[in-house]
Amino acid sequence: MISVFIEEEDKHLSFKTLTSGSPKHKTLLMETSPALRIRSLKKAYYSKVVLNNIDLEIEPGQIIGYIGPNGAGKSTTLRILGGLDFAFDGEVEVLGMDVKKNPLEVKARIGFLPEQAALYEQLTPIEFYELVGGLHKLPWAKVESRARQLENYLQLSYNRNQRMETFSKGMRQKVLLTSTLLHDPDLILLDEPLDGLDANTVIRVKNLLGQLAEEGKTIFYSSHIMDVVERISHRIILLNGGHIVANGSFAELQRKAKQGNLESLFAELTGGVTDSSLPRFQLDRDE
Repeated sequence: MISVFIEEEDKHLSFKTLTSGSPKHKTLLMETSPALRIRSLKKAYYSKVVLNNIDLEIEPGQIIGYIGPNGAGKSTTLRILGGLDFAFDGEVEVLGMDVKKNPLEVKARIGFLPEQAALYEQLTPIEFYELVGGLHKLPWAKVESRARQLENYLQLSYNRNQRMETFSKGMRQKVLLTSTLLHDPDLILLDEPLDGLDANTVIRVKNLLGQLAEEGKTIFYSSHIMDVVERISHRIILLNGGHIVANGSFAELQRKAKQGNLESLFAELTGGVTDSSLPRFQLDRDE
């Protein structure tokens, strides 16, 4: 049993940093089902098997760090969970719904930030938020209010009529993060969400994800930044060769590792190398 807070009149962005005033809430106790349930998931690109009999169950309110070498199938998994790829075998349930049978219902309740997300650069951020909010049938006043709150938290500033084609990579990433959270999703899928962000914003995003998890949101994200994964994840799932080779909290994985940090465990389980074992690089230069 968990406590779920629901606003009396309307659902809202409930994490404390983004709310203003003191809205009244009522607490409902309800049985929870897994936020994600995957059974015997298989995915292949032609003859190359990318995901091979993946079984996974994620409870609500967890931050899941999903890691693995390049080409391990992390982004493919996220696309399947986000309802963008139905060419797979097995069962995938998102928030209690079959992702193949209920794709629109799933998309209405998730926020998905792909690694290479499309951004309409000829638009201003406000125009882009209006587009995203319209897809989720949000009233304009709510879109504008939530966008302003999220932008303020992420410290994104620009001239109101400035088109995004003039934005830096970090500014564009902040716009994408804002649009991903605009409709207050229950499940948040993030593929390299910290890409292009400065150190101050990374701290803010890590804090924000923690707050969202405290409120019962589920965050499933992929990243190659091992120290961030190590610090904020409740569970870490390591994918290699189409299989899950590690699944647990950092403390649990650390007890099984020969060395103490996640980077070393990653190298150990994926056949990689650590800094200490790398040979010195010598470029063949002209005499």
